[in-house]
Formats: sequence, structure tokens, C-alpha cells
Amino acid sequence: MTIRLLLADDQDLIRGALSALLELEEDFEVVASVGRGDQVADAAAEHRPDVALLDIEMPGLDGLAAAAVLAKRLPACRVVILTTFGRAGYLRRAMEAGAVGFVVKDAPPETLADAIRRVMAGQRVVDPALAAATLAAGESPLTARERDVLNATRSGAGVADIAARLYLSEGTVRNYLSAAIAKTATRNRAEALRVADERGWL
Repeated sequence: MTIRLLLADDQDLIRGALSALLELEEDFEVVASVGRGDQVADAAAEHRPDVALLDIEMPGLDGLAAAAVLAKRLPACRVVILTTFGRAGYLRRAMEAGAVGFVVKDAPPETLADAIRRVMAGQRVVDPALAAATLAAGESPLTARERDVLNATRSGAGVADIAARLYLSEGTVRNYLSAAIAKTATRNRAEALRVADERGWL
């Protein structure tokens, strides 16, 4: 049986290399390749892949959001997150989004091929060390709104700009930032952003 694959990665070189590598396997066929997360669902609807390999950091939609859309629109397609970022929080969010596999990009090629075949057989595939780290880290303490506000600080925007962008009052933004700083046990919003990023909470 040939396993039909969709690849989604915003880096052309990586996407091309991955496609060439996977096509060497007799039972794999790459039927679609896209560079944006918001192209994933349409490409999947058109080409009907068995497995979608999604990078996390992509324009349009990140891989986790794209996985959630794909789970609703084409539930028969199995999603494997393939990423540089082996962060515990990302793994938890990937599984919540409907992914059945999580493989880091520095894994050996045979590990990825094996993961694809295993998810086709109905298994979940997760790096054991990452699974252990996820259990140890626990769930993200941040609410959805706290994540939104913390993410909005990336550009260095001030409270007034964040409030305008998210349609919140300045006082509400300050409250969310204070809560995020407290929950990350940091001293300021820059540190809170760094810690939340490192733990895969954003």
C-alpha cells in the first residue's frame, strides 16, 4: 500500500529535501507540498493525503492551528508534527490539536519513516524523552487571553498599542501581563515571554 503524504514547511530547501528523502521509500508518495499553514487544509482536501507532516512555525497559520483545522475538515488524515522545537508545551498542544505524532527534525531519517508507518497503523508516535518532559512540565498555567497579550509584546509594543490591537482596555492588558509574569515566576514581560516560549506555552 502506498502512503500518500502532504508536507508543510515554510523553508523551501527543507521541504524539498524532505520530499526527496521520503520519495526514496517505496511505499511513500508526496502528493502535496505547501509553505504556509493556511494552505494545508485546502491542499489536503484536494489531494487527500493519508499523513500530513506539519512544521510548527509557518506563516498564515502555525502548524498546531493547521492541525486543528485539518482534524475538523479531513479527520481521516493523520497529522505528524515535524519541528525543530522539541518543547514540552508544544507536544501537549499538538496532541490537543489532533496530531498523532511528534518528531523533531534532527531525528534520523529512518525514525521519520518509521513514525509515518506507525501512525498509519493506528499508533501514536512521540519521542520518549519529550513525552517524559511534557509530563514533568505539566499543563500551561496561562489562559488564552494571557497568551494573546504576551504574544502581542513580541514586537515591543506598549500597553496602549496592545490594548488597541486586542480591543481591550489598558488596565485589562496590565492585569493579563501581571498574571502572566506571576505564573511564569519572572520579573517582567520580556522574561515572561522568554520562559513561556521555552516551555512551548505560546
